[in-house]
Amino acid sequence: MDLRRRGVLELGANVGLNVIALKRLFPKIQIDVVEINKKAADECRKIQGVGVFEGSILDFSTDKRYDLTFTSGVLIHIAPEKLNVVYRCLYEHSKRYILVSEYYNPTPVEVTYRGNKNRLFKRDFAGEILDLYSDLRLVDYGFVYHRDPNFPSDDPTWFLMEKRY
Repeated sequence: MDLRRRGVLELGANVGLNVIALKRLFPKIQIDVVEINKKAADECRKIQGVGVFEGSILDFSTDKRYDLTFTSGVLIHIAPEKLNVVYRCLYEHSKRYILVSEYYNPTPVEVTYRGNKNRLFKRDFAGEILDLYSDLRLVDYGFVYHRDPNFPSDDPTWFLMEKRY
């Protein structure tokens, strides 16, 4: 996938670390982000060539379609009864690819997060999206281990899906 002149939408960008990485790889890439936290949205606005929608993913709407829509560590914080709204947003705004990088569990489970309940959920997000949209196919998937010597993370699993034409 050549992203140099393509459009990307990140739902829940936080301060824009994924955006910064994509911009370094593809300086001319067009990126829009959705971010609910004002301070984080302000940080994203400092990145040249990034469009920022400050507000909830649940309220986001645009006529634009992107070559790639994605989340990273966001779906885990969405209340289970609201997930289909976010899945629809990922799907409807994507022209071709959808990527989710989240904590995986084969069955839904709630995890106490920073001492709070109802703040973090693990499940098979990609499987649920694939079940909802029959024209999607799984292209690839992987895991990022927290002990990776080059790019350590906090054990997310990522799934890349593509719309069939």
